[in-house]
Amino acid sequence: MARPLQFEAPTALEYFASLVADDASLSLTEAAVAIGQDDDPGLDAQSVLAEIDQLALRLMQRVPADAVPLQRLRRLNHFFFNDLGFAGNVNDYYDPGNSHLGTVLRTRRGIPITLAVLYIELATQIGLQARGVSFPGHFLVKLHMPQGEVVIDPFTGHSLSRDELDDLLMPYRQSHGLVGDFDVPLGLFLQAAPARDVLARILRNLKEIHRSGEDWPRLLQVLNRLVVLLPDAWEERRDRGLAYAELGMTGEALHDLDLYLAHARAAEDQSAIRARVARLRSAGPRRLH
Repeated sequence: MARPLQFEAPTALEYFASLVADDASLSLTEAAVAIGQDDDPGLDAQSVLAEIDQLALRLMQRVPADAVPLQRLRRLNHFFFNDLGFAGNVNDYYDPGNSHLGTVLRTRRGIPITLAVLYIELATQIGLQARGVSFPGHFLVKLHMPQGEVVIDPFTGHSLSRDELDDLLMPYRQSHGLVGDFDVPLGLFLQAAPARDVLARILRNLKEIHRSGEDWPRLLQVLNRLVVLLPDAWEERRDRGLAYAELGMTGEALHDLDLYLAHARAAEDQSAIRARVARLRSAGPRRLH
C-alpha cells in the first residue's frame, strides 16, 4: 500500500520569501504581518489578516455606498484613530513590537510605518487610493483625492499642510546641504514608496534596534529577511556576515563577507572588511569546550 504523501510546512523565512518573490504579486500587508513570525513562531498570519478584514468590514458598514472620497476619508480617520484608538507608541517607541503588525493590531500602538500599513489596507478596502511615503525620518501616507493629494501623519492622525511638511523636512535638508541654491522640490520627497521599499524600511528599523542591543540572534533573523528581500543590496550581506561572526559562525560569515568584497568593490569599507576576513580565517572555526 502506497504511503500518503507528506509535505513539510515552509519555514517562516521560506514563507516570507514566497511572498516577496515577485513585485507584481507582493502583498505588503501579508508580508509585513509575516515579519512578526521571527519573534512569535506560532503566529498565524492568516488569522491576523482575517482580523484586519473584519475591521475593514466594520468600516465598510459605516460608509454609505454613495459616499464621495472625502466622506470616506473622514469616516476612515474617525474609525482608525478614534473608534479603534490607533496611535503612536510615544512611551516605548523603540519596542520591537512596534514593527510587528500583529502586535500593533493587538495593542493599537505602533510607529508611523506599521500604523501606515494598516491604515493603507483599510483605506484601500473602502475604495480610497492610499500609498505609503518614505519621507525622511517619518513615514507618511498619501491619498489621491479629487481635490488633490492629502498627506496624513499615521502617528498622530493629522493631515499635514505644505508648510508643516516643509518644517518636518527642514532638518533633513539642512543636514544634507539641500538649502539655498541646492534646494529641491518638496514633491520629490512625497513619491509613493513601492511595497518592497516599505518592507525594507520596517526591517531596517528592527535591524537598528537589535544591533544597538547587540541581540545577534534576532539581528540575524532580520538580516536573513533583508537578504531575501533585497538580494542585490550587498551591504545587507556584509552586515549578515558580521552578525554571523559575532555568533561564531565563521564559515557563514566568510561566505557573506567574500560575496560583499566581490560585488561592492567601490565601497569605502573594503579595507576594513578585508582585514576582518583575514582575522576570521586566521582564527579558524571556534572550538567547543
